[in-house]
Amino acid sequence: MSPLISVLMPAYNAEKYIAEAIESILAQTFKDFELIISDDASTDKTWDIIKKYKDKDKRIFITRNSKNRYIAENRNVLVKLAKGKYIAWQDADDISVPVRLKKQSHFLEKNPQVGIVGGYLQFFDEKGTKSIRKYATSDKELRKNIFRFSPVAQPTAMIRSECFKKVGLYNPKYPPAEDIDMSFRIGKFYEFANLPQITLKYREHLDSATFNKLKKIELSTLEVRRENDGKNGYKLSYLDRLYNLLQYVSIFVLPGRIKIALFNAIRNSH
Repeated sequence: MSPLISVLMPAYNAEKYIAEAIESILAQTFKDFELIISDDASTDKTWDIIKKYKDKDKRIFITRNSKNRYIAENRNVLVKLAKGKYIAWQDADDISVPVRLKKQSHFLEKNPQVGIVGGYLQFFDEKGTKSIRKYATSDKELRKNIFRFSPVAQPTAMIRSECFKKVGLYNPKYPPAEDIDMSFRIGKFYEFANLPQITLKYREHLDSATFNKLKKIELSTLEVRRENDGKNGYKLSYLDRLYNLLQYVSIFVLPGRIKIALFNAIRNSH
């Protein structure tokens, strides 16, 4: 029988943190899941580490790309292999809290109109725990701000598998903002939601895409927003346009760390 949940973990050169990420899934209070890990042609010891975990737990399945396919295509590799009713994303450097799968799957079972559910993020680094990022819980509020903030944090996302049958796979045109494009597409047919509690501990480190690819992330995000303006019930307001214009200008005038701190301050005020 197929598991209720497929936990999908894309990985690339993740030897420093992937063991902890895997352990956080194996430690879930909810046990009816499969964990599928796709190594995107890593050049470090990622493949050796995940092979050892596969040998220890029959719920773990692993695959390896012969060449680096980047995040959007690697996500599609995983989605095609998933058998569960629900798909939970788990990045290879983050830590899911023990009740995450139980709480999110229970919520989706009770709310069939919701296509994607997330939760709060607990930021941390090598020095310890940092801030908490909270997300609105209602579909109405999340749609209201969709042209400024992603309605659901991708690292916390649990998505109905049927969503991919309706809207298709991740678009490799938009990496590394393919998750935002997917949220817009899912929102055409389903509601958004977030649990009002911490579901994942988000690791901040200098090797993460947030720091290394910030400019590309922002430019792709702005492109996705423009593409969805006036489509499927989405419409940029005057304030949305102003916010996006200021964000575009900031890409070229503000240092990355200052932009991240500024964004977090604005995001946490909503």
